[in-house]
Amino acid sequence: MTKALITNNIRRLRFFADEMTQQELAEKTGVSRQTIVAIEKGKYFPTLELAFRIALTFHVSLDEVFSFELAAEPDKKLPKK
Repeated sequence: MTKALITNNIRRLRFFADEMTQQELAEKTGVSRQTIVAIEKGKYFPTLELAFRIALTFHVSLDEVFSFELAAEPDKKLPKK
């Protein structure tokens, strides 16, 4: 199975939203500050509902907050016949 790479722009979005703190974002989205920290660091992936709440907080689309790409796999050699 190909590994997925999910990244986010939450820190940048907070900066451009009058330097919103992690605590303020947590309060606006109904989660703890620790959850926001973990999401920003890529250690935790939010539920779809929370991802939409974050996007709505910043008035942007979901793909402006999160990006998804499949990690390249090393070429696998086919067995010799």
